[in-house]
Amino acid sequence: MICTKEKSEPMNKIYLLTEHDEQYLTLLKHCQLPDLVITNDKSEANILLGSPPLVASHLADFQSLQWLQSTYAGVEALMAAELKKDYQLTNVKGIFGQLISEYVIGYCIQYFRHFQLYQTQQTARCWQAHQYSSLLGKKMAILGTGSIGNTLAKTSQAMGFEVIGINRTGIPPKDSAFDNLFHINEASSALSDSDIFVSTLPNTPHTFGLLNKAFFSCCQHILFFNVGRGSTLDETSLLECINNQYIQHAFLDVFEHEPLPDDHPFWQHESITITPHIAASSFPEQVIDTFRQNYDRWRHGFSLDNLVSFDKGY
Repeated sequence: MICTKEKSEPMNKIYLLTEHDEQYLTLLKHCQLPDLVITNDKSEANILLGSPPLVASHLADFQSLQWLQSTYAGVEALMAAELKKDYQLTNVKGIFGQLISEYVIGYCIQYFRHFQLYQTQQTARCWQAHQYSSLLGKKMAILGTGSIGNTLAKTSQAMGFEVIGINRTGIPPKDSAFDNLFHINEASSALSDSDIFVSTLPNTPHTFGLLNKAFFSCCQHILFFNVGRGSTLDETSLLECINNQYIQHAFLDVFEHEPLPDDHPFWQHESITITPHIAASSFPEQVIDTFRQNYDRWRHGFSLDNLVSFDKGY
């Protein structure tokens, strides 16, 4: 129980359903949020703090649910037509841009400075220098200009990149960090002379399979990063895009089916780097900070931040 002082107003009851319940429990107790108790009874909880994949199969058990705070940015697991949607759903935003930036820029530096090659040479006691290129002046195109894309743009600019944004409106985001911006229908103009392409797109009916052979056909030896959702990439056509030299190397953190099957051709491909959906993890401390701020809004009757539209899926 977080609040022990008697109140005239009704208590809010929260249930935890995450991969790190003990850590979230400790953090919540430390916050000492007013009028909030932790319950082990799904049916009486009006607030749920949970990870979408775990919640989806238990959602019907939460008969009193009013607000679900996701511990993830992506909530596609809760969008299935058969699942209830008579509650407010919020996700976490604004905490992943730094992590995505570290992932993308880290791999860019490794690639252009040949760090992996030098590691291999070290094991062979080989002293041989290789010509490399700087990040300064390279062009990065980012598909998706929301919080993650805009933060990546700011970080990349600081490293000397020219940064191009692509979205479905052609309108720059608030406090835009992009040097230029294109409508999705003009993506070929943005990609034709870009060195790096990063997709931060969510999983929606409009983005499914968007990144296909036709989309990449304008690219020339580009480095491709998928740090959004795996369903946006047509995996079948990726190998052909690499063979056609549209893509020089693909860095994939997300996949349509996770974990990636053992017999998947991506595993052994020398032009594909695989990471197990770790580009931007949800750190409980940051999630609880987001929840704490939203809970204060909840108690005082204000609209919640980071509300998810069930119609849009994000």
